Amino acid sequence: QVQLVESGGGMVQPGGSRRLSCATSGRLFRINVMGWYRQAPGKQRELVAAITSAGNTNYADSVKDRFTISRDNAKKTWYLQMNSLKPEDTAVYYCNCNAQASYGTSWLDYWGQGTQVTVSS
Repeated sequence: QVQLVESGGGMVQPGGSRRLSCATSGRLFRINVMGWYRQAPGKQRELVAAITSAGNTNYADSVKDRFTISRDNAKKTWYLQMNSLKPEDTAVYYCNCNAQASYGTSWLDYWGQGTQVTVSS
């Protein structure tokens, strides 16, 4: 049973920083893309940032130059460093990956349970 577990959420003041982590448990043979999504109340879930196995990154325009995604391939863990946080960054943040559970099996999307980030004074 593969699980993704986020940590690092909480409340932060505008202009502050927060670092989210996503750790995997269970067996994953290979991970291709690791990412972070968020969903604010009344809005659709949106991609925040993603990183490929080669280290190529992609960011939503709203977080460019403020957020940084990184990964530790050996630990099968990835991170989202969030700086200069704004109230509009308030959302539930979900980690996601596209991975194979074992050699030759299908590539599947896995999701964490979500962690709340609230930016407020």
